[in-house]
Amino acid sequence: MQPFVYNALPGRVLFGWGTTSKVAEEIKRLGCSKALILTTPFQVSSGEEVKKAIGDLAVGMYTNATMHTPMNVTKEALAVSEKLGADCVVAIGGGSTIGLGKALALHSDGKLKQIVLPTTYAGSEATPIIGQSETDANGETLKTTQKTLKVLPDVIVYDIDYSLTLPAQMTVTSGLNSIAHAVEALYAPEANPIISSLAIQGIECIAQSIPAIIKDAGDKDARSNALFGAYCGGAVLGAVGMSLHHKICHTLGGSFGMPHAETHTVILPHAVAYNAPYAKEAIAKVAKALGVDNAAQGLFDLAKDNGAPYSLKELGFKEEDLSKAADIAARTPYPNPAPLEREKLLTLLTNAFHGTRPE
Repeated sequence: MQPFVYNALPGRVLFGWGTTSKVAEEIKRLGCSKALILTTPFQVSSGEEVKKAIGDLAVGMYTNATMHTPMNVTKEALAVSEKLGADCVVAIGGGSTIGLGKALALHSDGKLKQIVLPTTYAGSEATPIIGQSETDANGETLKTTQKTLKVLPDVIVYDIDYSLTLPAQMTVTSGLNSIAHAVEALYAPEANPIISSLAIQGIECIAQSIPAIIKDAGDKDARSNALFGAYCGGAVLGAVGMSLHHKICHTLGGSFGMPHAETHTVILPHAVAYNAPYAKEAIAKVAKALGVDNAAQGLFDLAKDNGAPYSLKELGFKEEDLSKAADIAARTPYPNPAPLEREKLLTLLTNAFHGTRPE
């Protein structure tokens, strides 16, 4: 066994069926009594269910959580929380809603505690990472990320019931988003045996669950395993640094408005192919966890064979923006197994644009 360093993150996790009934107890456990419920405009009904479950502990709802956590939305929600005198937030949803909860915790100087109920497999709930977007004076939108314990949720409540209604395509893209965290954790500079074991378990759980859920959306064992796999993906994302794949996805999301999970789904096979010659042991572990010989091809096939998008073109990305995206992705150095070369990054993006199966 090689020497390693592992920093465990604080936090509390409840996992099971019907765990929404425990939220009121968790609010009180945090010493709070005035919860602001957060949702997107599309998950208001889920927010209403939580509001009913916690009764008088709810002081209101904010239902405009938005992808990429734009600062103008954060400021609006913060004003609502201050007006209502909220002392905690209960975020129910995927990355957009959980991201808003993190932003409120950050910009309230820690005054707002966080309880999150994830409904997708994005894994953001288990991380001390926040991505925020803001439009500058020139009208250009840029996404920035930071890592701070100030945004780490205090309690994660996994209620498998909520994942039963996750649409088929979103199940695949959200699951592959989680797998992306696990893949990059395996070749991160801070990789260690604890995190690597979690990463492999996460890949296995989700890769095995996706086809089963596509076959039967109500498969409870598959839904449960997928949600646990998502926790594994989030846990490793929060514990070690990410590399090329995440840099490109943040570039495409923050600067070009591309959808989060779908972009992860499209880029992942090509990022793995790019890094494979320089991270052979890690990529071999990915292939084994997927049950395939070639990790990049296995990830591509997992998306395509289960009805998910596999090209940037079908997501609406413009071919003329490929060069600009490559420039942004190569602009700031960051840890990555393979050298970051602008022309090779452009080739990666071009292959992803056309949906070319990795060789």
